[in-house]
Amino acid sequence: MLLHPLRRSDAAEWSRLRLENEAWLAPWEPTAPASWAARHTPAVYRGMRRAALRRAQAGLSLPFAVRHRDRLVGQVTLDNVVRGALRSTHVGYWIDRAAAGRGIASLAVALACDHAFGPAGLHRVQADVRPENGRSCRLVERLGFREEGLFRSYLDIDGDWRDHRGYALLAGDHPGGVVAHLLRSAA
Repeated sequence: MLLHPLRRSDAAEWSRLRLENEAWLAPWEPTAPASWAARHTPAVYRGMRRAALRRAQAGLSLPFAVRHRDRLVGQVTLDNVVRGALRSTHVGYWIDRAAAGRGIASLAVALACDHAFGPAGLHRVQADVRPENGRSCRLVERLGFREEGLFRSYLDIDGDWRDHRGYALLAGDHPGGVVAHLLRSAA
């Protein structure tokens, strides 16, 4: 498995993957006026990539593509990076339905967290998950994120304001790293 920056050459593959996964991903995605198909073209990917790279250059975001066996299978992003006394970020992720249930998303998020706590010098990673998204709740809990509260009507997702559970992982929670914690807990 590999995390890498978003590549220009991934546009067609990203578009195909997102279109194939509409039923799997749409319930967890932000509300948007355009159709799913219109929001997931190669041209939209190129625009999203440019915006993500600008945010990355400004130190506000760390976007990664997730590859498994040389195939694009998802994305993980550390976004809304705040420096200063907080040194925090929010993690967001999605995975191809065909790759789900094999630990790929867990490993991708663990790698991103280790990057956040290591080279990026952050102290806190927050994950906000809809309570009804059991798979995602289990993923962050498996990585050692702790639930800190319920955010009522927090985000406009899939056509309505949705509650989210707020989870957080701190740099000191796994001194050996999040990947090492994941591997120990899987053994």
